[in-house]
Parts: sequence; C-alpha cells; structure tokens
Amino acid sequence: MRRLVLSALVALFALPAQAEEARPAPPFYFGADLSYVNEMEDCGAVYRKDGQARDPYALFADLGTNLVRVRLWHDAQWTKYSDLDDVRETIRRARAAGMEVLLDFHYSDDWADGDKQIVPAAWRSIRDDTPALSRAVYDYTFQTLRTLDAEGLMPDQVQVGNETNPELMGEADWKTTRPGIDWARNAALLNAGIKAVRDAGAQSAIQPLVMLHIAQPENVEPWFAAAWANGVRDFDLIGLSYYRKWSTRDLDGLEQTINRLRHRYPAEVVVVETAYPFTTDAADSSPNLLGADSLLPDYPATYEGQRRYMVDLTQRVKFAGGVGVVYWEPAWVSTPCSTRWGQGSNWENATYFDWRRDNEATPAASFAKAAYQEAAPVTLTLRRPAGASGPLWLWGDFLGANDIAIRLAPDAADPTLYRYTTTVRPDTTITFQVFDHRPFDHGVLGDGELLKAPVPAQGLRADYEVSR
Repeated sequence: MRRLVLSALVALFALPAQAEEARPAPPFYFGADLSYVNEMEDCGAVYRKDGQARDPYALFADLGTNLVRVRLWHDAQWTKYSDLDDVRETIRRARAAGMEVLLDFHYSDDWADGDKQIVPAAWRSIRDDTPALSRAVYDYTFQTLRTLDAEGLMPDQVQVGNETNPELMGEADWKTTRPGIDWARNAALLNAGIKAVRDAGAQSAIQPLVMLHIAQPENVEPWFAAAWANGVRDFDLIGLSYYRKWSTRDLDGLEQTINRLRHRYPAEVVVVETAYPFTTDAADSSPNLLGADSLLPDYPATYEGQRRYMVDLTQRVKFAGGVGVVYWEPAWVSTPCSTRWGQGSNWENATYFDWRRDNEATPAASFAKAAYQEAAPVTLTLRRPAGASGPLWLWGDFLGANDIAIRLAPDAADPTLYRYTTTVRPDTTITFQVFDHRPFDHGVLGDGELLKAPVPAQGLRADYEVSR
C-alpha cells in the first residue's frame, strides 16, 4: 500500500465530520461588483438589454445576479464615490431589486489591493501603534455597520479588507513598501475588524457573514495557513480573486485550490473577483487593464469567449465545492468622465456592455442562467465495534492534497457511528481509507489497502464496518 506521509497541517486543519455536516448548504452566489455604477450613471451611462434602457440594479437582478458587492474607502478626498453615502445608495437599490449585499471595507482612502495596503491618512500617526490602530479599526467598522443597520441597510456579508496579500494598512503612502508581514500586528487588526462585524451583527436582525479576501489562488493557501497559525480563525467565507493575467494557475489550478481550501478550513469559498474581455478593442484613450495578455487558450476575446469563460469557471467552482462567483465591475463602461488614468474607462472591454452596440448587454451577463451540473454528494457512514475508542481519520484523494486528512467525530447519539459528507465531481472514482493511528500506513476498512468507489451523478452513499 502506498504510505501516506502527512504534514503537521493535518492535525492543524482536520475538521470534525459532524461539525462539517451540520453546516447548512449555502446558496450559490452569482455576484456583481457594482461599485462604479452610481458614478457611471451620473456620467451619463445607459445600460441596455434587448435594446431597452434599463435601471442597472433591476437589470442585474433580472439577469440572475443575487449578490451585489460594493467597496468602501475610509475618507477618499479625490472622489465623492465609494464613501458611506455612495454605499448607502448602492445597498438601497440592490435591496430594492431583491439582491443581497457584500460590503468591502478597504481600510484605505484609495485602492487597497494585492500590491499595496495604504493606511488611511486619519490613522497614519498610529500605523505602528498596533493597540491604537486595532481600536480604530474596531470602532470604525462597528460604527459604520451600526449606522447602516439603523437605516435598514445592514449588509449580508462583510469583507474585512480587500486583497490583503500584504500587511493590512502596512504602507504609509504610495512610495513606501513594508517588507513581509508582521503577523502579530496583522492578526490583531484583522481580528479587530472581525470582532466589530460580530458585535454589530449581534445587535441586528442581520448577522453578516465575514469574508477574508486574497488575490490569486496561488497566494491564498500560504496566506490562510499563516493567518490560521496566528489566531485569525473566525471567518465564514474565503474570498479569492482570479485574473489569468496576474495568476500562475489555469482553471484546473483554480478548481484544485478551491477544493483544498474548503477541506482545510471551516469556511465556504467564493471567487469574489474575476473578469474576462469580450474584445481587445478600446472605446477611449484610457488604457485597458485586460487585453490579449489576459486570455486563456480556447477562450478568445469575443462574446462567446467571455460567456464560456464565465460559465466554465462557474461550473468548476461548483464542482470544487465553492459557493459563488462575483464579476468585478461589469458596469464600468466608457463615459465622458475621467479617472486618474484618463478619460473613459480602463475596463470597458471587460464589462457586460458593448459600447459598439449602445451598451447592449453581452451574453456573459446572463451566466447565472446557464444550465449547471451540480456536484455529486458523497456520504460515507462508518460503524465501529462497541467499546472501540480513539480517533479516526479519513484520507481521500477528493480532499485535494496528500497532507489533508479529516478527523472524524462520532455521532452525538451513537458513539459507534461516524459519518462524513462532501461533494465531488460527478462520474469520477474516489480513492480513500480510514485510519486509527499514525503514521497512516494501514487502514481499518477492508484489508487496509486504499479503497476505490465510483461516484455517479446522483451521488454515493456507502456504509462500512470498521474493524477496530
């Protein structure tokens, strides 16, 4: 039998099966980040479907969007948008159209992303005073949410930071760079924001889910391993950005990453930012961020290429056990207005609206309505002899990595019964075994060798007697 050499991460991330089974299945989020849309309307943008001008929020809801993401800057003096008043407007309109809301705290006066996390000017003097900055983060987050809640605008989900690959609020300005991450400081700030969300939710009819967000799948696993090891553990959602231009992983790599994440952590996984161009042409002189360098093989920059990218990516997220896909700024169209980078948009070729057809919606806008195949459910039920004791661990190739095993917990009413549930790609064959000691060199199911079981589209339910 192939011996399974497992790292220390197994003990660290092994989840009791009963705790995992108890989590209700979340809805699948078909999302859109509409942080620019209020500004675009003020700049004269009109959005069309089938030639008819539409209210953008109602249009997105009709297209199947059920989650609107909106960013919040702390005190952006350079724009009147993405402040609290703008966020209020977005939440009101999204809710009126029947959609949920994800509020994205950037904790910056400007763009916070995977390259820079600039501390707000108001907090610059306490950037290196971790207790004081933690209090500021808590107070600001708590008061913002309480203010929104008082107006009936409490968001359904809250991001504590945006693409926090670097240290949260680590830089003083655009010219400075903070080497590495001081995890004592970083964990204190993240936990302060998380606690504020929990405390505000405790006083509301809505208890927002907490999301932590990292850019590009290759960065997510090492960041969350460090965060978990440093005590950042109270989160409900893992958000990741996926742009092929800036990622080393293809769609296969993205799917595998999501699968590993959902087995390592007691949290759901969402691709909270992605996008794809429908053309490499431009409507204005402002340079577009996504061009030919952003394309995947077999996905050209066409209507069909953009649509197929979104459908195929979403199908992979579903198969991997993820619970959502959010398109970044599908309404950031070209207008007579200007950004710091020029007149128009840096994104018009990657929106859902084609300026060459008077901002008619592209086919990708309807990706939520595609016919998706659901992942196949798997339930493994184990029965131990009466009086047997000690831990059981499940290893399976469907967990995504050799260094992941699930520590199983007995049923609360029957200590001889163990049950594990998950989902896998349909019409695949899974390989697994259960162990009662380390090293994992001989299993307790059958003759101790690795077992194989085909999983049809309707799923697999299998019962096993454990030998000891």
